[in-house]
Amino acid sequence: MTTTTFPAAKLLSAQRIEPAIQAMAGAANVSHLASENNVSRKFVYQQKNRALEALNDAFAPSAADDEVLFYLPVTKAWLRQVSLALTLICHSSYRGVVEFMRDIVGVSVSEASVHNLHQLAAQRSAEFNQAQNLSEIRVGLHDEIFHCDEPVLVGVDAHSTYCYLLAAAPQREADTWAIHLLYACDQGFNPDYLVADQGTGLRAGQAIVWEGKPCHGDVFHILQQCESVANVLASVAQGAATRCQAMELKMDVAKQDGVGRTLARQLGMARRAQEQAALLAKDVKTLVQWLRRDVLELAGPCLATRVELFDFVTAELAKREHLDSKRIRPVRIALQNQRDDLLAFAGVLDDKLEAIALTHDLPTYLVRQACVLQRKSGTSPAYWQLWCRLCSQMGHKCHAVFEAVIKAMAQTPRCSSMVENLNSRLRNYFTLRRQLGGEYLSLLQFFLNHRTFLRSRVPERVGKSPKQLMTRQAHPHWLTLLGLGSPQPLRA
Repeated sequence: MTTTTFPAAKLLSAQRIEPAIQAMAGAANVSHLASENNVSRKFVYQQKNRALEALNDAFAPSAADDEVLFYLPVTKAWLRQVSLALTLICHSSYRGVVEFMRDIVGVSVSEASVHNLHQLAAQRSAEFNQAQNLSEIRVGLHDEIFHCDEPVLVGVDAHSTYCYLLAAAPQREADTWAIHLLYACDQGFNPDYLVADQGTGLRAGQAIVWEGKPCHGDVFHILQQCESVANVLASVAQGAATRCQAMELKMDVAKQDGVGRTLARQLGMARRAQEQAALLAKDVKTLVQWLRRDVLELAGPCLATRVELFDFVTAELAKREHLDSKRIRPVRIALQNQRDDLLAFAGVLDDKLEAIALTHDLPTYLVRQACVLQRKSGTSPAYWQLWCRLCSQMGHKCHAVFEAVIKAMAQTPRCSSMVENLNSRLRNYFTLRRQLGGEYLSLLQFFLNHRTFLRSRVPERVGKSPKQLMTRQAHPHWLTLLGLGSPQPLRA
């Protein structure tokens, strides 16, 4: 078999592109390009023409805008599916559905028909919600949101994000929470512990249902409160610095007029106020950073050490309380009252790390170091240096230990952020209504629990619904579950 010896045949695709671009742009003579690449002028012209064709195809106006891509079978079932999907997926109003049907589909639909469809779907949704077994939920997240000054009680599974409680209530006192939690208990809801903020009615209601069951504190709200105070003190310090600069300018003018002594006392007071405000802002910012990055960080020391650090931060705030009692005192009192609840997650994590150490027959401090290592970026040299050191100490067990530690950390929630995320999605629906009926909330609860995630920071959730994550079983499309038929495939 003979081998081609033409130089042009030996050129790679990337080597063919450059002569074509230069010839097309007129940056070089075709004869010069042919000689430089050891090819014929005909070959250069061929590459130039191919590049021009590709460029014209890329920028040519689409001639297929009116071409029929596929046929969609429009049936009564399909119209019902679209009506419901427009409100739940696209957050449309009833009037928006009517307008879409009239202008796009060419079908006349009344608002009453859309309303009746949603009422029927809401009734079926309530049946599914009440029939769901909730015994798989190990950690529950509770919170309260408000719509038109009326509370809505929310409960979410920390692992699957399944919403097991979504109910409007006239009040949010202990009895109201207890009643709704008892309804959940009838469906098998009995978590190991709960996570919630410091709402008195919420916690009292839980105590009525489960006496002695732990309710961990939500670290998000307390950190937000602390950082808000730190930001305000920084603004106060900036204002003091601005006033001091203005006073210094006045002093310069007064010195030129020979009356500088009249402002000396005011300037001294302004400088002392600036120094005090700047030092206070710096100290409080440092304490808040310690609280966030060391004390309340998931990857951190053991519970006993965290308690000592927590008490140290609280004591340091108390020392500076007299400098700005109005702002610092509420934060200091909140930290003191919530310490055990806020640090409860650390005790849960300690137990898990000790169990990992016992399973793999390793010292607990090595497993703890594997946990603390997760604070560093996986792309930093420091991370891999410590990783290699730990692997040399653990031997062949290191990979299993690291996987177990990461899993234990992922299953130890510190805050009710899942509820906050759900609340942000619910507000897009609440804005369409002034009154939230129980049927409407049942429909939203069903829809959010059975729709699949298009994207998520947790890869395991992509393409799955909260119910599927909780039960570990697949289920039909939510439209099918509501008895509205399966989404119809497109016909080419």
